[in-house]
Amino acid sequence: MTGRPDGSKVWFDPYGVLIHPGQTVRWINRDKANSHTATAYAAVNDDHPRRIPKGVAPFNSDYLLTGESFEVTLNLPGIYDYFCIPHELAGMVGRIIVAEPGVTKFKDYPDGDLEKVVLDGFPTVADILAYGPLHHKEG
Repeated sequence: MTGRPDGSKVWFDPYGVLIHPGQTVRWINRDKANSHTATAYAAVNDDHPRRIPKGVAPFNSDYLLTGESFEVTLNLPGIYDYFCIPHELAGMVGRIIVAEPGVTKFKDYPDGDLEKVVLDGFPTVADILAYGPLHHKEG
């Protein structure tokens, strides 16, 4: 979790990650200008559409101040989309793919269930599977 020093732009970095079942993901707020959340897309989180695998409990870090962290272990293969509650419409979203080694395809979520600015913030499944961690070019 980071952003410009003046708070005018915020993002997750990396915003696309490929991990194996049982691995842990940790978000650390490195942004000195804003608090952030790492919140799974699910109805229990502000009535959002579900964009995590069925059978997985939705996660929500609550607000993290600078230097605070949150982690979750993901065991079930699938696509885990998440957002920052106060900055979702600023495009602060990310995607984790949990897959066994050698997996080359996953079915993505349908377009149209979120605002275009939000959907545009997600990296493609193909890019994550091909390249692994995807980092913003902004700094």
